[in-house]
Amino acid sequence: MIHPCSSRGGFFTKLSDDLTAAPSRSGARWALILAGLAMITFPAVPAHPQQSSDSDFTQTSLEDLMNINITSVSKKEQKTSQAPGAVFVINQDDIRRSGALNIPDLLRMVPGLDVAQIDAGKWAISARGFNGQYSDKLLVLIDGRTVYTPIFAGVFWDSQNLPLDTIERIEVIRGPGAAVWGSNAMNGVINIITQSAGETQGGYLSAGIGNIATGSETLRYGGKIRGLGAYRVYAEGFHYDSLPTPGGLAGEDDWRLVHGGFRADSVLSAKDSLTTEGETYQGDAGEIATTPISLTPPTTESVALHDVYSGWNLLSRWSHTISPRSQTSLQIYFDRTIRGDTTYALGVNTFDIDFQHHVAVGTRQDMVWGVGYRLSSDETSPTLRIVFTPQNRNLHLFSSFVQDEITVRPERLQLSLGARVEHNDYTGFGFQPSARMVWTPDGRNMVWGAISSADRTPSRSDTGIRVNHAALPGPGNMPMLVSLFGDPNFKNERLTAFEVGHRNSWTSTLSIDSTIFYNRYRDLVSVEPGAAKLEINPAPVHLLVPSYFSNGLYGETHGLELFANWKAASFWTLSPGYAFFSLHLHPFAGSQDFTDAAGTEGGTPDHQAQLRSSVTLPHNLQWNASAYFVNRLPAVSIPSYTRADTGLIWHAGERVSLSVEGQNLSKSLHPEYAGPSATVQTDLMRRSAYAKVTWSF
Repeated sequence: MIHPCSSRGGFFTKLSDDLTAAPSRSGARWALILAGLAMITFPAVPAHPQQSSDSDFTQTSLEDLMNINITSVSKKEQKTSQAPGAVFVINQDDIRRSGALNIPDLLRMVPGLDVAQIDAGKWAISARGFNGQYSDKLLVLIDGRTVYTPIFAGVFWDSQNLPLDTIERIEVIRGPGAAVWGSNAMNGVINIITQSAGETQGGYLSAGIGNIATGSETLRYGGKIRGLGAYRVYAEGFHYDSLPTPGGLAGEDDWRLVHGGFRADSVLSAKDSLTTEGETYQGDAGEIATTPISLTPPTTESVALHDVYSGWNLLSRWSHTISPRSQTSLQIYFDRTIRGDTTYALGVNTFDIDFQHHVAVGTRQDMVWGVGYRLSSDETSPTLRIVFTPQNRNLHLFSSFVQDEITVRPERLQLSLGARVEHNDYTGFGFQPSARMVWTPDGRNMVWGAISSADRTPSRSDTGIRVNHAALPGPGNMPMLVSLFGDPNFKNERLTAFEVGHRNSWTSTLSIDSTIFYNRYRDLVSVEPGAAKLEINPAPVHLLVPSYFSNGLYGETHGLELFANWKAASFWTLSPGYAFFSLHLHPFAGSQDFTDAAGTEGGTPDHQAQLRSSVTLPHNLQWNASAYFVNRLPAVSIPSYTRADTGLIWHAGERVSLSVEGQNLSKSLHPEYAGPSATVQTDLMRRSAYAKVTWSF
């Protein structure tokens, strides 16, 4: 989708105190306050310090890797090898060895996922095409809390950060997940799951420094409360320097973030458990964007902006065991987000409640069903650049789903049928079904197939936005304003997906996972021209040259995703991967779409390849290296590139480790993304190196 507001505009006077606070001080203060309050609230009893002798990936058998328990495919626990979907799991050891400093860089290791950095704090991340700064067909969750914004239909990756050492695993589903997760899980789901508080006991301190970043500095402590359970609190901060522009100047895109939070896991009874977690954050991400400055005289300039953002969230989940064959969970969360710069501001409150019941029916049926409700309340402010109509809006989402796994032949053939029904304020009721089948002919092979339907529902930017792109001199020196308008009657974008996958353990040292897919899309977003006319608001009288969002496109995609794990030796593991992708868009009869369809088609590389290597060396050393090849994007003038990262980790003892990492070593000063879905200036990635020390106590 073409998002015209990648460098949004507007200013909230009533939010100015929140938005103008210095993030490096105020955010750090709030993070430390939260951590301190949590420590006071949860008085510690002596806890066993966390040990750093973590599991070694090179010593893990491939059978264990293929039998990691996941929950994202069917909303219930199942082994990776039996999941009827294109799933990839990033586990704790992958995270430790990756050398990544943030979640987007972690996601580069997922075959078939397109991860491209735009500037220091912004990424374009998508699965199976339609990549952009706001990839509107990819749903992202953190511990069951969606971070997909209802304003711009996508994810603000600059504010979605966690201490990486607290992440248990990241489950990435390539392909539709709408039958269980709901609308906008159209092309994929990224489910980030953190460790329980009991797994992060004791103290943890890490600090790092490099040529383009300071931090992250992380302080974490975990303890236990007598009779209730375990807790942890943390505070973290980092700063990334600006990247250079293609013209050789500073990109004015430095990025800083400070945040803190807590998690408590309580055992209320033999059948009841409670998880409560919360976070507060504040950050500042720079960018250069082109925006109208005034109408008297008409002026459009490229200006340096600083997107200041803050927020907090609180989640609680109660799990109850009715019997060994029946369990329920009730999850409630609240999320508050504020963002703005000198050309825009917005605030969003989200309240969500979700109930789920997992029950075994007879000997051959395993069923999960649930209901949910979400309220999103936003507040915006009109500016010369961006106006929302209405200015403030409440949106209600009601949902229910059922997923039934039927054993047709024990240990050989399973059929999974599911569907989700939703009602939203834009398009009313929607139905998103899915049928999946798993065939296990023997102990080494598993074949799965799926037919799924998924929708992307409208957002505020689809229906009620006005973006003034440029103010120019018009005929007779009359000011002219070039603007894009949302469509109040915007419909759901629709997908029907066909997938087939095969997992094979050829030997005890080699496993291969492959998927082919074909997707059909209808009612995709288009931009239609409108008739020029005189307009008096905003003053002065000017000539308006409008265009409008519509559902004027359809298309299809197909592709192949392949990855493997090979234990070349007892101390050495290689993980290669490859993805092929093709997208074709077509206008419906009568559409005059003038979006850059070629740019959208060419916004995702047709070929990607990767190779990751993990080696355990003597003297407590670990050497890790990775190479990622991304083919060129000719439609948006991005040449092909190969990113090479490598790092050395030394476990100096049970509690101390030192690491040295190098990133982008093969090619410095290259762009990774540009296109119609990123109107902020694209900057150049450069070589970087950093050192990090961690201490567990």
